[in-house]
Amino acid sequence: MAIVVDIDVMLARRKMSVGELAERVGITPANLAVLKNGRAKAVRFATLAALCEALKCQPGDLLRWEPEDAANG
Repeated sequence: MAIVVDIDVMLARRKMSVGELAERVGITPANLAVLKNGRAKAVRFATLAALCEALKCQPGDLLRWEPEDAANG
């Protein structure tokens, strides 16, 4: 995968659970897990904004790009 999701990193930094973040953002823990584990096909900007607000971070703290060959490393 070229886009890597680092929500788990921010959760650890903020000492927040998946359930707490899901509640603050207004999505189900299952949907947050799909996004967190990199299985989501898309993310709405409204959801990304809500994640950033809840985690007090920037979108680049949650998403980053890696070349395909590095991901298969």
